[in-house]
Amino acid sequence: SDRREDFRTEVLGLVKAQRVKNAVIVPTGSKGGFYPKQLPESGDRTAVYEEGREAYKVFIRGLLDLTDNIIKGKITPPKDMVLWDDPDPYLVVAADKGTAQFSDTANSISEEYGFWLSDAFASGGSAGYDHKVMGITARGAWEAVKRHFREMGKDIQTEPFTVAGVGDMSGDVFGNGMLLSEQIRLIAAFDHRDIFIDPDPDPAKSFKERKRLFDVGRSSWQDYDKKLISKGGGVFSRSAKSISLTPQIQSMLGVETASLTPNDLIKAILKTPVELFWLGGIGTYFKAEDEENLRVGDRANDPIRINANEAGASVIGEGANLGLTQLARIEFARAGGKINTDAIDNSAGVDSSDHEVNIKILLSSAIEQAELKSEDRNELLASMTDDVADHVLRHNYDQTRAISQMAVSAADDLDIHARFMLTLERIGRLDRAVEYLPATDEIMALRQLNTGLSRPELSVLLAYAKLWLFDELVSSNAPDDPVFESELFAYFPQALHGFTKPVVSHQLRREIIATRLSNEIVDTCGVTFAQRVVETTGVDFAAVGLAYEAARRIYNLGDFAAMVDELDNKAPASLQISLYLEASDLLQEQVFHLLSEQRNKNAILEQGVKPVAMKYQAPVAEFKKALPEILPEKAAHALKERYDFWIEQGAPKEIASSAASLPALEYALDIVDLAGETGWSNPAVGSVYFAVGQAFEFDALRERARRSPPVDHYDKVAIRQIIEDLTAKQRMLTKTIIGFKENEPKGKPADWVAKLLAQWEESYSTAVKRFHAVSAELDLAGAVSVGKFSLLIRKVDELIEAAHH
Repeated sequence: SDRREDFRTEVLGLVKAQRVKNAVIVPTGSKGGFYPKQLPESGDRTAVYEEGREAYKVFIRGLLDLTDNIIKGKITPPKDMVLWDDPDPYLVVAADKGTAQFSDTANSISEEYGFWLSDAFASGGSAGYDHKVMGITARGAWEAVKRHFREMGKDIQTEPFTVAGVGDMSGDVFGNGMLLSEQIRLIAAFDHRDIFIDPDPDPAKSFKERKRLFDVGRSSWQDYDKKLISKGGGVFSRSAKSISLTPQIQSMLGVETASLTPNDLIKAILKTPVELFWLGGIGTYFKAEDEENLRVGDRANDPIRINANEAGASVIGEGANLGLTQLARIEFARAGGKINTDAIDNSAGVDSSDHEVNIKILLSSAIEQAELKSEDRNELLASMTDDVADHVLRHNYDQTRAISQMAVSAADDLDIHARFMLTLERIGRLDRAVEYLPATDEIMALRQLNTGLSRPELSVLLAYAKLWLFDELVSSNAPDDPVFESELFAYFPQALHGFTKPVVSHQLRREIIATRLSNEIVDTCGVTFAQRVVETTGVDFAAVGLAYEAARRIYNLGDFAAMVDELDNKAPASLQISLYLEASDLLQEQVFHLLSEQRNKNAILEQGVKPVAMKYQAPVAEFKKALPEILPEKAAHALKERYDFWIEQGAPKEIASSAASLPALEYALDIVDLAGETGWSNPAVGSVYFAVGQAFEFDALRERARRSPPVDHYDKVAIRQIIEDLTAKQRMLTKTIIGFKENEPKGKPADWVAKLLAQWEESYSTAVKRFHAVSAELDLAGAVSVGKFSLLIRKVDELIEAAHH
C-alpha cells in the first residue's frame, strides 16, 4: 500500500470486495496488506522497487511461518506453535497492487520453506498465467460493461461510444480495457501524473495509438502522439498550477471557465456526460452525497472526489477495486446509472489465479503418478491459457446475467430479499451495516416507493447466497455423488481431461464441485431459491443440490440456455432475460416436485442423482415431443399463443417453440409416474392429465397463485405447499379416470379423451356438480388466499373418494 495513514482502511475495503469474489473461487480468499515504511527517498525507481520486494519477503515469510504444511502426505504444523484451529495447509497468494511482479519471489520463498504447493503458491509467475498478458481482469469487467450496454440496446463492439476513465495505457486494467473495442472514443483520462483530453477522437487512429503505448510498456500520457489528439485537446501535468481550457474542452465539459486547477479539471471529467466511465486505476473517486470524505479512507483523492449523483456517465465499469464506495454505487444505480460492484466486475483476476493453482496441483499429481513428465508441465500450462480464460469469463457472463434476472423482479421480491437478509443475520452470516444493505426501516421506505434492491445490493446478496449454499453442500455428502464427476472435469481445461486419476483424486475435488454447483443454482434460480425449498419441503440443502442436478439433466435445458446466449446483440436483451426466467421457472418447479412428499422427498438422497435422472429423462423427451397432439383445445391454443408471443418478441423459431412448451413440461414427472403405474403410454396419460387440469380449473388456479401470490411470507409458503398438494390430487384424479377404462383407447387422444372424461363425469355427476358449485362459491378468480385453496383441496378429496366408491 502507499496509504501510510489509512492502509488498514484500504485493506478492509479489499476484504469486503474479496468476500464477494469468494463466490466464484474454490478456497475462501482473504486480503492482507503491508506498508513499506523505509523506502529510499532518492526517487530511484529500481531502488524503491527492490526495497519494496524486501518488505514483501518479510510479509510472505510471516504468512508461511504460521501455515500448516504437507510433508510426505501428512499435514504438519509449524514447530513451537499453540494450535487453536483445525489443520489447514491451503494457502496461496495472488499478485495485487504494487506486487504484480513478485510472484516468482513468493514462489522462491515457498521452495525455501519446502511448502507443499511449490510454485503453485503464488500465481502469475514465470510459469503461470500472467494477468496483464492475458488481460483477464479487464476482459472480465468488459463482460459486465457489454451486458449493461446490450440491455440499453447498444453493441459497443460495433458502435462507437464515448469513454472517460482513470489510468494510463501502461496499466494492466486500464490499458487492456481500452483495447477491448475498436469503437472506443476515449475523450478523457487521468492518472497520478497527467490528464489526457481528446474532445473528438477518431476511434481507429486513437485505438492504434493506445495500442502502441500499451506495447511500449511503462508509458505515460505524455508519450501520446500529440498530433493525433483532436483540436483543442492535449496532455496536461497534474503538477501545474492551472490549466487553460480551449473552447473544445469547455464544450466537452460543459463549463465556461477559461482555466481550472488540475483537481477541478479532474472533477469536471468525473462529471462530464460520457457513455462509459472505466475505472482502471487506484483510488476512490465517487462517494454518496451524505458520506463524508473522512469515512471513505482515501485521503489522497479527497480533493477530486465527487458525489455519485453528480457522475455524468451512463455506465460505470469497475476494472479496479474501490473506485466507488458501496453507498456511491447504490446512489448511482438509483439515479438510473448502470453498475454492479468491483467484486462482480473484476473477479476474473482472482478467478484466473484460482484456476492456475488448482491446475498446478493436478499436474503435480500427474507428475508423481508418471502420467506427465515434469519438463513438459510448463508447455502444457501455457497451451491452456485461452481455455482457462474462457472458463473464467464464463463466470463474469453468468453472474452479471443473474443480477439482471434478479433486477427484473426486484421490486416484487423486496420482502423475499428482506427475509433472506434476516435469515443470514440470524445465523451469523451477514452484517447488513458492514455491507451497506438496507435496514428494516429502509426496506419499508423502498416498499412505499415500489422499488427493490439495486444492482450493487443484489450483487452482494448473490455472493452471500452462493457462499451459504457452498458451505452447506461441502459439509454434506452431496459432492460425493458420482454424477458430479462430470462437473469436476468441466472445471478443468479439455487438455487435462486425459489425466483421469489426478482429476478424480484432486485434493479439492469436493470444494470444486460444491463451488460449481452453488454458482449454477444461484445464478439460475436466484438468491432465495434454495432457502425457500428447504423451508417449504423440510429437506436439507444437500437434497436441494441433488434435486436441482437431477432436474437439470432430465430437462436438458443447457442447450436451450446456450441458444439464448447466442442471441447477444441479435435480439433484445429483455427477450433473453425473459427466456432465461422461463427456463428458471421450470427448473424451480421440478425441484419442488422431486422433493415433494408424494414423490418421496428422500428418494434423491437415498438413490442419488443418476437413477432419478435416468428414470425420467427419456420418457420426458417422449412426452415433450407428443405435446402438440395431447393438449386439449384450449391448452393447445395457449401453446400456439405462447409461440406467437415469443416470435413477436424476436425469438428464432426453434427457441420460440422450446420456450412455448416449457410451462406444459411442469407436469411431465407426474405423467411419467402415472404411465408407469397404469401401463398407459406417456402421451395417453398426458392427454387425460391435461383434460383434468382444464375441466376442474386446476391449471388456472395454479397460474393465479403464482402470478398473484399473497403478501405474507408464511401464506406464500402455505400456498406453495397447497399447489404441490393440488398437483398431487390432479395426479390421483387422473389415475382414477384412467382406471375407469380397462385399456388405453386406440387412436389419437383428441378422438377419445373428451369422451372418456364426459363418461366419467356422468358416472359421478353428483360429486362433480357439488365440486363445481363449491368452486364457483369460493370465487377462486378473486384474491388468492390460503383458506380458499385449503377448502378446494378438501373438495377434491371428496371428489376422489366418491369415485372410489
